[in-house]
Amino acid sequence: MSDPKPIVVAVDGSDAAAAAVIWAARTAAARALPLHIVTVVHVPSFYYSEPYLAQSFHQEMKDTARARLDNSAVLARHTAEEVGPLTVTTAQVEGKVAQTLVDLSAHAAQIVLGSRGLGEVKGLLVGSVTLAVAAHSHAPVAVVRGRTLDGAPPAEGPVVVGVDGSESCEAAVEVAFEEAAARGATLVAINVWSDVSVQPSLGAVPEDPQWSTIQTGEEVVLAERLAGFRERYPDVVVERVVARDRPVRVLSEYAETAQLLVVGTRGRGGFKGLLLGSTSNALIQTADCPVLVVRPKDAP
Repeated sequence: MSDPKPIVVAVDGSDAAAAAVIWAARTAAARALPLHIVTVVHVPSFYYSEPYLAQSFHQEMKDTARARLDNSAVLARHTAEEVGPLTVTTAQVEGKVAQTLVDLSAHAAQIVLGSRGLGEVKGLLVGSVTLAVAAHSHAPVAVVRGRTLDGAPPAEGPVVVGVDGSESCEAAVEVAFEEAAARGATLVAINVWSDVSVQPSLGAVPEDPQWSTIQTGEEVVLAERLAGFRERYPDVVVERVVARDRPVRVLSEYAETAQLLVVGTRGRGGFKGLLLGSTSNALIQTADCPVLVVRPKDAP
C-alpha cells in the first residue's frame, strides 16, 4: 500500500494561520493522516535589481520561515495530544504562494488555510491567496474561519453539508461523511431548493400544491444522494433538512453551531466556467465555522 496523502497546512506567522494549524492537527490525528506544515518563501522580483539586498532579504526570510515552522510543529503536536498520534513534517518552499499551494494540493488529502494572512489588506474577509487556492486546488480546501475559543476553532457540534443534486455535491457528501465519522459527529445534510424569494401573496405558500410537489421531489433527491454513503458509514447519525430558502442563509445559520461546513465548488445553478460558485464563495467569507470546499473528482 502507498503512503497516505498528508493534510497540508500553510503558515505565515499570522493568528489565522495558527488557528489553521490547530484545526489541521486535530483533523489529521482524527483521520490517522500525516500533517505537513509548509511556509512559502517568495522574494519579489524587484529585489533582484540589487543583488546584495536580495540575498540578505532572502536569508532573513528563510530564517523567519524556519522559526515559523518550528513553532507551528510544536503547536500541532501539542494540539494532537488530546486526539491521537500524529506524524508532523515541515518544509520551506520557494515560489509564488498561491501557485505553490495549488501545486502541493495535487499530492495532498486536504489543503488547510487561514482566512487571511499577514500580507492581506485590512478589511478583507478572505485573502486573495485563500480564494485562489480554493478555486484551483486539486484537493479539498479547508478555510479555517469563524468563531474561536482561546484562538482554537470549534471542536464540537455537527458536520453540516450542503446537498443540491449537482455533480459537485456528490464529492462534498462523501468528504462530509468521512469527516463526521472521524470526529464522531452528527452529519446534518441540507438541501435548499430555491434561492429566489417569492411573496406568499403570489401563491408560494406551504399549502400550495406546487410547493408540496417540489418539496417532496427535493426530499427524494436528498435521500438518493445520501443512500449509498449511509450504508458505508452506518455509525454516522444523519439529520436531513429540506428547505425552501436562500442556500447561503440556511447554511450560515447552521454554521453558527457547527464544527465544520462542507460545500461543493459549484452548485447546480452555477454558471459553467466558474471555478467557485456564489454560494461557496460567500460561505468561505462569512460562515461562523471552518468551511471545507470540495471539487468534483473528475474536475480538471
